[in-house]
Amino acid sequence: MGLRSFFDRIEPNFTKGGKYEKYFPIYEMVESFIYTPKTVTSVAPHTRSYVDMKRIMTYVVIATIPCILWGMWNTGYQANSAIAGLGPDAATGWRIAILQLFGISLDPGSIFANVVHGLLYFLPIYIVTLVAGGIFEVIFATVRGHEVNEGFLVTSMLYTLIMPATTPLWQVALGIIFGVVIGKEVFGGTGKNFLNPALVGRAFLYFAYPAQMSGDSVWTPVDGFSGATALAVSAADGYQALAADGITWWNAFFGTIQGSFGETSTLACMVGLAFLLMTRIANYRLIVGCLAGTIAFTWLLNLVGSDTNPMFAMPWYWHVVLGGYAFGLAFMVTEPVSASHTNVGRYIYGALIGVMVVLIRVVNPAFPEGMMLAILFGNVFAPLIDYFVVQANIKRRARRHV
Repeated sequence: MGLRSFFDRIEPNFTKGGKYEKYFPIYEMVESFIYTPKTVTSVAPHTRSYVDMKRIMTYVVIATIPCILWGMWNTGYQANSAIAGLGPDAATGWRIAILQLFGISLDPGSIFANVVHGLLYFLPIYIVTLVAGGIFEVIFATVRGHEVNEGFLVTSMLYTLIMPATTPLWQVALGIIFGVVIGKEVFGGTGKNFLNPALVGRAFLYFAYPAQMSGDSVWTPVDGFSGATALAVSAADGYQALAADGITWWNAFFGTIQGSFGETSTLACMVGLAFLLMTRIANYRLIVGCLAGTIAFTWLLNLVGSDTNPMFAMPWYWHVVLGGYAFGLAFMVTEPVSASHTNVGRYIYGALIGVMVVLIRVVNPAFPEGMMLAILFGNVFAPLIDYFVVQANIKRRARRHV
């Protein structure tokens, strides 16, 4: 029984058209959050689903909560640990002043201190993302005469979670504007874009401002601290050298290593992915294809080997816990708009990304991350993959009736 039916039985005048009509938007908002509304999406990208756009976007945001919480803790933990190692002279800036004003310590062993410190880095980036990107969403919605949908809430959250904590706020604004306008709105808006807008914004910043998006000093927000990421260490000296830096596989799995806000914890990403799978927002074929491509191609490179490139020896189970692989797998590969829409195509699309991320990481040591570029590469080929799958189905059915 929906809320409308429930309230109609109690008070027939409650719903739209009755004497309590002024309360109608409130309870309809609650109803659409709890139940599937009677009006469902009838246009791209979800014409095959009974779930409306609002519900899908709400579920994706909910799925990112573990990554948000862990990202704030880990950002604060990395900053507090660096300050403890460098000494009190490294504790500078307005965030430190706020922490000291409220008597919050810089102890890396304090969960509360780490979360609050990380929050002071997360909130400015997220607020700037919402404001800058939201303005252009509203501009395009006004010009085209349609409502602002919930798609930007997902884009803004994913974009924030893949940013380094040290990113200048003006670059944050520039990146999200580029992602919203060039990655989505020029193609018609939500559901009509063939590239992931959050990744488009992130890729733009990486190529336009590489000094702020890569290197050894951008991942821990403490002046004077420099430390290579796990992938950078592996590219230079092999994954075996990670133990000397105190990085174990379990460190990488739980996420107590350097990285962007939401990308470090494979565990948090898998919790979010499990939620998306249970709610059927994510399609398991994309995940299976991506993992299969990664595992198969990694095994091939392990067999080939290399005397000069230590990345050839990295096992697949290290690839999946380092860098942005887990986050990309959970929230970017499974994104329903830019991915393939045929069942067979989803396996191929996922496998293509799985192969490409390993290829970029191993063969191109200048760019040890790879997941972002691999997904954008897959986005470009997704329509072509679906085209050939559909054509193959047509030919097979035609032969069946000859």
